[in-house]
Amino acid sequence: MTDRTGSEPPVTGAKGPDELRRQIERTRSELGDTVEELAGKMDVKGRARARAADLRDKAGAMTVQLRSSAAQAGHTVHDRATQAGHKVQDKAAKTGHQVQDKAVKTGHQVQDRTLQAGHVTQGKASQTSAALERRAERSVPQPARPLVMAAVRHPGPTLIVGAALVAVVVVSWRYPKK
Repeated sequence: MTDRTGSEPPVTGAKGPDELRRQIERTRSELGDTVEELAGKMDVKGRARARAADLRDKAGAMTVQLRSSAAQAGHTVHDRATQAGHKVQDKAAKTGHQVQDKAVKTGHQVQDRTLQAGHVTQGKASQTSAALERRAERSVPQPARPLVMAAVRHPGPTLIVGAALVAVVVVSWRYPKK
């Protein structure tokens, strides 16, 4: 419903046929605008469809963002666990070599002990690597945990599947069924 603005003159009696026609035309225009406004407010189904489409778009964007964040977290956890494992293994190997060098100087008995120490150190390195992976499992939120752990264990196939899934989602949003 339209409000009359202060710029329009108040409606009074027509002073002639032309004036009367202008008033009739103005009244028709105002009435048409009012009917259009009422029709727009009464189209509940159309407004609901528009709102549903907006919510679908927002949900889709949030899904893509969540998947991207989960993949990024998986890569980060995998990279850090791998780096920590490599550092521990490198230090264990270096220590093992140093001990082994000393063992060669003192004889076979010491050499056997050195090898045993190297094996223990490597075992500890493997345990540390596994502990880091378990810590990553606990630090990732539950909804994304299976995805992150799969990415940690199998990064290549996970990236391929993720890219294919993103392509399918984008195509389905871009060309929805009618």
